[in-house]
Amino acid sequence: MEMKEWYFEYQIHNNRPGLLGDISSLLGMLAINIITINGVDDMRRGMLIRSDSDDQVARFRAIVDIIEDITVTKFREPRLRDRLAVRHGQYIQRDADDRKTFRFVRTELGLLVDFMAELFKRDGHYLVGIRGMPRVGKTESIVAASVCANKRWSFISSTLLRQTVRSQLADDELSEDHIFIIDGIVTTMRSTEKHRTLVRDIMRIPAVKVVEHPDIFVRETEYELDDFDCIIELRNEDSEEITYEVVESGFSSFDIS
Repeated sequence: MEMKEWYFEYQIHNNRPGLLGDISSLLGMLAINIITINGVDDMRRGMLIRSDSDDQVARFRAIVDIIEDITVTKFREPRLRDRLAVRHGQYIQRDADDRKTFRFVRTELGLLVDFMAELFKRDGHYLVGIRGMPRVGKTESIVAASVCANKRWSFISSTLLRQTVRSQLADDELSEDHIFIIDGIVTTMRSTEKHRTLVRDIMRIPAVKVVEHPDIFVRETEYELDDFDCIIELRNEDSEEITYEVVESGFSSFDIS
């Protein structure tokens, strides 16, 4: 039987000495391997475990369900957020109302880059939007994630070093293995019709596209927020409000973002 992985997470009610050792020993006696273990929140611990026996895993689940010191909060095939939680020791924050929106602060750039890198490894069309105020690290994180995903990237519009407004692609950029990066403000407010035609063509390529300032992009184009597969919000701190009040046609303080 092939090896399968599970994500096992539990809340600790009584952090007595030897609790983790007891759980680890139980896994060992049932021939279930621990791949990774880490705290993922206050008094919460997560594990990636592996076994070739569904019966042994079921027995383990039945036993831990009756341990009074803990409550099992998750027991499932691992998702991307589970793997990143164990790797980084914290969960990615997800919007309670919009499940495709994920929130990060600047101190979590490592987690953000890892998260986007996994998204960028996908095949086919995948549209990511990233919101954030100027100089918070949006573009740099996109480039770093592209490197981690072993993908090439192309700026279609950007203000990272100087204003970039592309009207055509080189032959070696017409690849599904590229990450196409679009600045929603530059594309919709400071571009030519040739550039906008190129953007429409790129949106039809079965590849990953990342749009900075997606709200401005959808406000000024035929696209909608529902067209995005994932929205990322990056703030300097949790309480920061992301606002576009200063954005006007022809001028914006978002020039270096």
